[in-house]
Amino acid sequence: MDRVILHSDMNSFYASVECLYNPEIRDKPVAVGGNPEKRHGIILAKNEKAKKAGVKTGETLGQALGKCPNLVIVRPNYERYLRYSKLSREIYNRYSNQVEPFGLDESWIDVTNSIKLHGSGEKIANKISSEIKDELGVTVSIGISWNKIFAKYGSDYKKPDAITIITRDNYKQIVWEQDVGDLLYVGRSTKNKLRKYGIYTIGQLASTSVDFLVTVFGKMGVVLWRFANGLDDSPVKPFDEHYNGNERLIKSIGNSITTPRDLKNLRDVKIIIYMLTESVAMRLRETGCYCQTVAIHVRNKELYSFTRQMKLQKPSDLTNEIARAAIDLFVRNYDFSSDIRSMGVRVTDLVPDSTPIQLDLFGNEELRVRQARLDDTIDGLRKRFGNLAIRRALTIDDQMGNLDAKKDHVIYPIGYF
Repeated sequence: MDRVILHSDMNSFYASVECLYNPEIRDKPVAVGGNPEKRHGIILAKNEKAKKAGVKTGETLGQALGKCPNLVIVRPNYERYLRYSKLSREIYNRYSNQVEPFGLDESWIDVTNSIKLHGSGEKIANKISSEIKDELGVTVSIGISWNKIFAKYGSDYKKPDAITIITRDNYKQIVWEQDVGDLLYVGRSTKNKLRKYGIYTIGQLASTSVDFLVTVFGKMGVVLWRFANGLDDSPVKPFDEHYNGNERLIKSIGNSITTPRDLKNLRDVKIIIYMLTESVAMRLRETGCYCQTVAIHVRNKELYSFTRQMKLQKPSDLTNEIARAAIDLFVRNYDFSSDIRSMGVRVTDLVPDSTPIQLDLFGNEELRVRQARLDDTIDGLRKRFGNLAIRRALTIDDQMGNLDAKKDHVIYPIGYF
């Protein structure tokens, strides 16, 4: 018997939660994003009214306001989102213990073994939708299929507050005719490469030779072909196993900034990287996680941008180790052919801070322990006295004009993503 897998996606999650706490903005176009008083920040989420006005997730505040001048921009409140994410998982667990979150607002739910008790997958989806709406005040879109990839596609197919069933009888009509970029894990770069070879739809990808895809994409070519053909057999991980005791479930943590003036040399870049990393590392420690990968995103004034990442030698939450990795990535990948307009630092491949770490006999483990204590002390001071209570000398004499931001901390976190 085929599995019955649901994918539940809370619609306009951040914006929906903010509207619950601010009833006066419910009937207005709303977006959650950066600081409108400064010239940096991006749109993290938007409600349906903002979406209809053309506002898109990931664009700058200036771009969004240009499309929708009456857009209400609200700063993110992650504690609220974490709370609602947890409450939604409690509802999913009424129907299955196989719940695998995919970010804060999405989850796969394997209800194969729950059908005899709760009814068909469609009935369970309707129950979940009603309970989320009645108990949390937000809506969900749910996809139902025999595999995780098509279930995820189904939750994106109709929005908001919709249920889509993708079966072995209808998947070619629903899925195969759509743009190949709509398939999970097909990003912009992969999509452009597929189009280069005349592969525009998911159906065309499904009918492409596996050998050819392997030639172009390596092992990932097999994965893409299997996904397009509905052959994904990956399990929905049980709730306890997936969380491993870590309630927050964050896939990555990052900060980015568009600077008040362009960055012209490595010193400028180091200042920004350290300022970004201070916030990223602090939030990493708050979640009780180590990161295994550090990534940077750079955009210059010519609007050329790139992202690079590197694996750390060992999992870490130390500010200096993360910052040094980010600086190394920058030095190895940019030559200042043009001034820098914006930068971002992100940490991924998160694991619980209870994860055993191999000690280095030839390294200075005592120094790492001292650095961890120092980071914890600095975190405590900042939480008690504010972000500017203690700062690196490099950022005080920064020669960056208004970057010291006397009113508030210069870096506004764009959030968990």
